Amino acid sequence: GHTNTIFSVVFSEDGKRIVSGSGDSTIRIWDVETGQQIGAPINGHEGKVRSVALSLDGKRIVSGSDSEDVTIRLWDVETGQQLNVIFIGHTGSVMSVKFSPDGRRIVSGSSDTTVRVWDAQTGQQLGLPLNHNDEVLSVAFSPDGRRIVSGSSDKMVRVWDAQSGKQLLALVGAGRDRDAVYPVTFSPDGKYIASCFEYNQVSVWDSQTGLPVCRAIVGHRGIVHSIAFSPNGKQVVSGSADMNIRVW
Repeated sequence: GHTNTIFSVVFSEDGKRIVSGSGDSTIRIWDVETGQQIGAPINGHEGKVRSVALSLDGKRIVSGSDSEDVTIRLWDVETGQQLNVIFIGHTGSVMSVKFSPDGRRIVSGSSDTTVRVWDAQTGQQLGLPLNHNDEVLSVAFSPDGRRIVSGSSDKMVRVWDAQSGKQLLALVGAGRDRDAVYPVTFSPDGKYIASCFEYNQVSVWDSQTGLPVCRAIVGHRGIVHSIAFSPNGKQVVSGSADMNIRVW
């Protein structure tokens, strides 16, 4: 398997495969049922692979790499071959990448403090960079593809219009002043945003008004690294450095 830290994993939409990205500079595809690696490791990045994502149709992988490389690359799932497009523009590690629901765009967040949107076919950047005040750790599209949410070490969750780049909301958690924002995500219906703050805090917001829908959820005893909504949007699951998974 991998020979260094695994920074990112994602299921295929049909649940049959897992894609992983690692500090060993490779991407690997795994069979969920057998646990066996499918095909050879995917090589091409010169730095650590910080983030991977799958298109909804399961045909393409997008990956973002560390400061030695700072590129975003596309791969064919079946062949493992790199597609003829490289996304160049970030000047720091690419910490998070996601496809839009229709697969036509890619959003990325970087340690260069910017969020960028790209044409998935041409590799061209769409519009100007969207700016945080510190490194961007997580990005996601809304289910309808019209909005982007980003979380940053500047302690802010920001919501953007995916077309115009206009900032729609700037959300601040109730945690400690030094709290960085780790993963952020929309609920399946797009009504809510969940965010993980570095020091044990999970927050859920109304994605239209920016108002919290409940008190900040505290229960973990370590950094919260991952978060997801249940398919019906009524529950949130979080994973932490305290080695616990909690459902809220």
